[in-house]
Amino acid sequence: MERKIKRQVTGFRTQDGAGVNLVRVLGHETMEEYDPILMLDSFNSTNPDEYTAGFPMHPHRGIETISYVYRGQMVHRDSLGNEDSISDGEVQWMTAGSGILHEEKLPASERMLGVQLWLNLPSKDKMTAPSYHSIKNAEIEEIDFKNGKLRLLAGHYKDRKGYMGRYLPLDYYDIHLDPNASIIIDTEPNRSVMIFTLSGEITVGGELVREKTAAKLTSGDKVEIISTEKPAQVLFISSMPLGEPIAWGGPIVMNTKAELQKAFADLDQGTFLQKKMSYDNK
Repeated sequence: MERKIKRQVTGFRTQDGAGVNLVRVLGHETMEEYDPILMLDSFNSTNPDEYTAGFPMHPHRGIETISYVYRGQMVHRDSLGNEDSISDGEVQWMTAGSGILHEEKLPASERMLGVQLWLNLPSKDKMTAPSYHSIKNAEIEEIDFKNGKLRLLAGHYKDRKGYMGRYLPLDYYDIHLDPNASIIIDTEPNRSVMIFTLSGEITVGGELVREKTAAKLTSGDKVEIISTEKPAQVLFISSMPLGEPIAWGGPIVMNTKAELQKAFADLDQGTFLQKKMSYDNK
């Protein structure tokens, strides 16, 4: 059965961090339907004044943050002194787990284009040891197909394998379509699948999806993505829904209010960083 559009969400312009202009697409109001994707922020600017303020040191617990910088640069620093940078076409994957403090700097470039996802952690893994990994271009396979290409950012695509997260399965593709092109992707019926139009417009099941729009898909074993008369760049995200309670406060996502209150109490008492962070960047 072919997947179709279940719901579309077009984001709103806002600021975060120290004054970074972005489009917030997914958040509190969509967290149950798009489970396990909690948040999606989109960046697209040719004006450095709109993003170079960056995101100063801040805490996270209970989630994984996955940043894809298709154009531009992002510099990661954390509370244990680790530092790394990603640029054009690369990914930053951080498991907050039991708690981490980090900052993200966004140096000036010709264009800042990309997204950050928040991927929820299962309740059993909320307090796992934090870790960080950057997925560099050398690790990202580009797979050509008729009138387009697919960049395998993470997970599986047919018999190809990219970087694998440790907790929830995540297939993450960056799909480039020429004008009037299409791709059919086979999917497991029980997985939660969404797409995001990073640039251009597409149709799925005969329904138009405009630029900078997240679309949750119905269940099924395949989906066909078709570009219009202009090229399109589409992010495809597939994972397993958790169906667990969500207690979300700022940068911390737990399962109960008590766990959330404990996290903020840990911040106040200086006991937030409970496990040594591993720095996994091979």
